[in-house]
Parts: sequence; structure tokens; C-alpha cells
Amino acid sequence: MEELLVLPLAIGENFPDWKYSQDLCLRLAEHPSDKVRANACLGLAYVARTKRRLEKHFVKPILLRELRSQTEFRWRIEDAIKDINHYLKWCLAHKSWEEVHDD
Repeated sequence: MEELLVLPLAIGENFPDWKYSQDLCLRLAEHPSDKVRANACLGLAYVARTKRRLEKHFVKPILLRELRSQTEFRWRIEDAIKDINHYLKWCLAHKSWEEVHDD
């Protein structure tokens, strides 16, 4: 399990092929473990930071799903989304944060 937690971070940070890195993180985002899925989202943020590229039509639904479903690791999903928004000039999840933080 430890390897699955580190894999999306290492590949997002260091692997030169952004598409392979993205696709691996997307596959790990389907894992049954909340921790692995949260790190997969963070791995996507690492790809955004290091390669400045992601496919929004694949990445956005995963990030929004995890933002809605995660509780313990929601902060990690929020950090990943903020980084991706920053590095790729996207505008994901602003409505979701307003709804959650208005309560």
C-alpha cells in the first residue's frame, strides 16, 4: 500500500511523459482507498506544476468527485485543485468551496 501512496507523487514530480503520468494518476484515483485516491489527485497537481499540462475533460470530473466524496483527506483534494487552478489557469470548484464554507 505504501508504494501506491508514493507512486502518483513520484511520477507526477519526476516522470517526463505528462500523459502517462496523468493517466496513471487517473487510474489510481479509482482505487478503493481514500488515501490513494487523494494522493492520485495530488499527483495530478504535481503534473500540472512540472509539465504545465493536463486533459481537463478527464481530470475535472475526478477532482470534483473526490472533492464531494472525501472527508478525511478533503484538504488534500482542495490543495491539489488550487495548485492545478494556479498552474493551468483553470477555475475548478469555486462554487463547491463557497457551498461548503458558507455553512
